[in-house]
Amino acid sequence: MAKGEAVGAVASVLAAAVLWGTVGPAQLWADTGVHPVSLGACRMLLGGLVLSLLTVRPAGLRTLGKPGAGRWLVLSVLVTAAFQVCFLQAVQRGGAALATAVAFGTVPVVGGLSARWLAGERLTRRWLWGTGCAVAGIALLLLPGSGARADLLGLVFAVVSGASFGVYIAASKQLAAHGADLAAAAPVSVLCAGLLVSPFLLVAPEGLATGRALALIGWLGLGTTALGYLLFTRGVGRLSAATTGTLSLTEPLVAAVLGVAVLGERPGPTAAAGAALMLFGLVLVSVPERRRIRP
Repeated sequence: MAKGEAVGAVASVLAAAVLWGTVGPAQLWADTGVHPVSLGACRMLLGGLVLSLLTVRPAGLRTLGKPGAGRWLVLSVLVTAAFQVCFLQAVQRGGAALATAVAFGTVPVVGGLSARWLAGERLTRRWLWGTGCAVAGIALLLLPGSGARADLLGLVFAVVSGASFGVYIAASKQLAAHGADLAAAAPVSVLCAGLLVSPFLLVAPEGLATGRALALIGWLGLGTTALGYLLFTRGVGRLSAATTGTLSLTEPLVAAVLGVAVLGERPGPTAAAGAALMLFGLVLVSVPERRRIRP
């Protein structure tokens, strides 16, 4: 791959991570009063619809019906819905910085376990160390007096959202292994997840018709979902998994910076240490081990 193409791929993935890092801060800054589940449903419906119109082709849709692909598509829809609604509720309860750190610190733990269970992939030493850091970080956040704004339920929502994304990664690999076109599977998963959650809009529609809510939904659906996905897919195919994982660390970093600078979030020392420990674990599993060359 030419140097210019490599720089373009890195820039695309980095830009996507920056966009995704604004989700939590934008939700709290807008302060619309919309229920997080209703907000998640609108984000998935708008983003999934636009993505489908822009990227899905009939040939790609036909690959989703290949033998063995259907069950993985259903699983990806379920975990996509779980990720969206749980993450937005975690942000509402615990703040953007901590919710993002906990969620994405959980992703490699569950992603590794899912890959081991579903595809028989070997768990590396780095994964074990990274998992240990993630578990220790969550333990610090649970300590009394940690200063974390998140209550226990908020922490659970963050962990479940991260676990859902980890399973989604494993399900996507299985879809690809069964011949499904991921350029069609991902938008379909987002749109169907939105349809799955949409009945909640009848239960909690309060605040959706306000200007601030519509602006927030527009940003989350068009900016962070449609544009973010387009940028990510443009670059991810030309980068290694390790490089992609490292660049994705920008997302919790952006959320943390915006949480402190814009929202005035001030996690206590113990909570900050717990979040940092989780992110360090994410670094461990994202950076590849150096192989020793034997003479």
